[in-house]
Amino acid sequence: MTTPDPRTIAVLATAGFPVDVLTDEQLEVFGSLSEEELVLLLDIKARLDDVEPEVQAHGAVAGGALF
Repeated sequence: MTTPDPRTIAVLATAGFPVDVLTDEQLEVFGSLSEEELVLLLDIKARLDDVEPEVQAHGAVAGGALF
């Protein structure tokens, strides 16, 4: 097991990812993201956050399925 990059984890935490509840294995995966992967992940999260009420409504109707 490798040590996750604390800078990457800090960026994710600042962006609103619940890093405090992730397992060590999950932190390792997130902490090993390349710069390009991190940028992509943050972009996807930002776009999902922009439509959050709509996504939440689908989750309530579809039992949490994200489509």
